[in-house]
Amino acid sequence: MIQPAFFARPAADLARDLIGATLLADGVGGIVVETEAYDHLDPASHSFVGRTRRNASMFGPSGHAYVYRSYGLHWCLNIVCGTEPRGSAVLIRALEPTTGMETMRERRGVSALRLLCSGPGRLSQALAVTGELDGKPMDQPPFSLLRRSTAVTVVCGPRIGITRGINTPWRFGMAGSAFLSRRFE
Repeated sequence: MIQPAFFARPAADLARDLIGATLLADGVGGIVVETEAYDHLDPASHSFVGRTRRNASMFGPSGHAYVYRSYGLHWCLNIVCGTEPRGSAVLIRALEPTTGMETMRERRGVSALRLLCSGPGRLSQALAVTGELDGKPMDQPPFSLLRRSTAVTVVCGPRIGITRGINTPWRFGMAGSAFLSRRFE
C-alpha cells in the first residue's frame, strides 16, 4: 500500500510515478496507465483561482481524493499531492482493468474491456467513484493503491481537454498501452 508521504511532492513527479501502480476502489480497478498533473501555479488547474467550495479538497492533505464533476456529467478522480502551499493534484485518466471486470461492465453497461476505464469519466463510473469520496484518504477503504511492481516505460505529452496551459507536457502514459484514453502523438 502506498503511504501518505509518497504524495508529498510535485504533481508532475507523482503523475509519472503513478503509471504502473494498481488502483482499486472496493476491490475493483486495475493498473494506472494514464495521468495528468496540475499544480497551483498552473492556469489549467482548478486551484489556480484559489480555494473555492468546489476545489477545497485540493488544499487539504496530500494523498487524499479530489473528486469533481466535469461538465456536470462525469465524476473525475484526482489525488492531492505536494507540500505547502497545497493546490496540486493528479488526475487519473485511465486504467487497464484487472480486477472486478464483471462489476465494471455492469456499472458501465459495456462489454468491451478497453471501454471500461479509458477516460476519467469512464474510470470513475467503473469504480463507482462519486462526490461522496471527495476528500477521502487514498490509503484507506474504499481505496487501495499499490506501487508498481515492474518497470514501465512512461511517455509524456500535452494534457487533453483544456484551453489554458495546453503546452505543458504533463500528461503521462504507459508506452504501448491499449487502454489509454487517447494515443500519444
